[in-house]
Amino acid sequence: MDVLRTPDDRFASLPGFDRPPSYADVPDGDGGTLRMAYVDAGPADGPVALLLHGEPSWSFLYRHVVDVLVARGVRQADRPV
Repeated sequence: MDVLRTPDDRFASLPGFDRPPSYADVPDGDGGTLRMAYVDAGPADGPVALLLHGEPSWSFLYRHVVDVLVARGVRQADRPV
């Protein structure tokens, strides 16, 4: 399987998207791993809102929603489907 990864510097200075990424390694089905990025924000003890997206969208889509949820005490986790 060919895997392409967007360089991290492409995500620097995006308007309204200043949250640091977190990464998880997931199996690729061929014996290797893929790196999955996600955003985790808000209080650790708050109720959780899981925002899912697919291709071709990404977590930038939720940049304003995340701020609203965090301001209301909700822990937000955004992971791709």
